[in-house]
Amino acid sequence: MTIARRTLLVSTAALVLATQGLLAAQAADTTLTIGYQPIVEPSRVPQADGTYEKVTGAKINWQKFDGGADVIAALASGSIDIGYVGSSPLAAAASRELPFETIFVVGLISDAEALAVKGVSKPEELAGKKIATPFVSTAHYSLLTALKHWNIDPKSVEILNLRPPEIAAAWQRGDIDGAYVWDPVLSEIKKTSTVLATSADVAKWSGPTFDAWIVSKKFAEEHPDIVTGFVKVTGDAYADYRAKPETWNATSEQAEKIARLTGAKPEDVPALLKGYYFPSLEEQATSDLLGGATAKAIAETSAFLLEQGKIPAVLTDYGPYVSASWAQEAAKLSF
Repeated sequence: MTIARRTLLVSTAALVLATQGLLAAQAADTTLTIGYQPIVEPSRVPQADGTYEKVTGAKINWQKFDGGADVIAALASGSIDIGYVGSSPLAAAASRELPFETIFVVGLISDAEALAVKGVSKPEELAGKKIATPFVSTAHYSLLTALKHWNIDPKSVEILNLRPPEIAAAWQRGDIDGAYVWDPVLSEIKKTSTVLATSADVAKWSGPTFDAWIVSKKFAEEHPDIVTGFVKVTGDAYADYRAKPETWNATSEQAEKIARLTGAKPEDVPALLKGYYFPSLEEQATSDLLGGATAKAIAETSAFLLEQGKIPAVLTDYGPYVSASWAQEAAKLSF
């Protein structure tokens, strides 16, 4: 029996449409809960526009968190499916063997996090000072790395565990002498302080940090198309910014949307975006990131956290907590 080519093409097209319709229907019945942090970065724009919902077809419940440790706790309890975390809480979670995968490296932290102080002009003067930072965050890791680099005993500094909003309030009250924190709180503190070190400096001292999106393995296994769609939308947002960063100026729609979701001032958004290096979707799966270097960075961060007594043990392999496949699949999509 022979089948006409036209009939075969029509049948194939009908099958594709039927499959897409089935996937869309399945996604529409799925609620995706995403834990994000109010950090200035390009994916805030599709979040504001509802693009994630349109592409994944899922009902999305966005939950705001002020620190990575809280995001990890929520993921561990099953109350969120995808979360935004820094490399330090990510490493701590992987070391405790929580079931998740790193699916997108958001940004390599440069000047977006820093140690800002008052009444201190050099590192040696930190002894006895009250320095706030969110514990087990990238900022906390960077602070400890900086102190180690300066040969300063962390016990000689009064390090306080405060979330960014609490840091802002404590700074205004004069309760602290400094903080290692991120934007937009950092940009406010810097107006009345001196920056002693940035995360760009710490990276040169063998302590690079980054932010990332992670997903519950259970959710990823059950809804791979939704996760791939999420990665695709995030990658497209980065591509838009990287193509014409000058158009994301203080009066742009992008700046307004980012400001609305983060609490930053629109006029500060362009400078804050420059505090990160945002890898493209194509870069994500390379050996420089999810294809190798990210797992190595997590291992090195974990070793440091073990040395500082922040985690009980390290793993022999952090590869299972990083996956390049989502970026590879997302790169194949076009719409």
